[in-house]
Amino acid sequence: MKESIIRVKSFQFAIRIVNMFKFLSEEKKEYIMSKQLLRCGTSIGANCREGVNAQSKADFIHKLSIAQKECSETMYWLELLKATNYINDIENKIIYDDAVEIMKLLTAIIITSKKNV
Repeated sequence: MKESIIRVKSFQFAIRIVNMFKFLSEEKKEYIMSKQLLRCGTSIGANCREGVNAQSKADFIHKLSIAQKECSETMYWLELLKATNYINDIENKIIYDDAVEIMKLLTAIIITSKKNV
C-alpha cells in the first residue's frame, strides 16, 4: 500500500522538531518554548495517524482538523523562537517552510473530505 504524503511529511517533520528540541534545550538552555514546540510539532503526525483509523469520515475530518490546529501552534512557537533569537533566520526558514507545506496539505485534505461527505 502506498504511504500517504501527509503521513510521511508529518513524521519527518516530527523528527526535525525532536532534533530542534534537543538543540534548544541542550545548546541554548531554553526549556519552556522548546517543550511547547515539541508537544505541538509531534502532535501533528500523531493526529494524522489517528485519522487513518478514524471511525467515520467526520472523525477523520476532526482528527485532521486537530492536526491543522497543532500545525498552526507549531508555527507560532517557531515565530516566537525566531523573534527572541533562540533560532536564526536559516534555522527557522527550513522548518517553518515545512510547516507551511504541511498546513496546506492538511487544509486541502480537510476541504476535499468535507466536499465528499
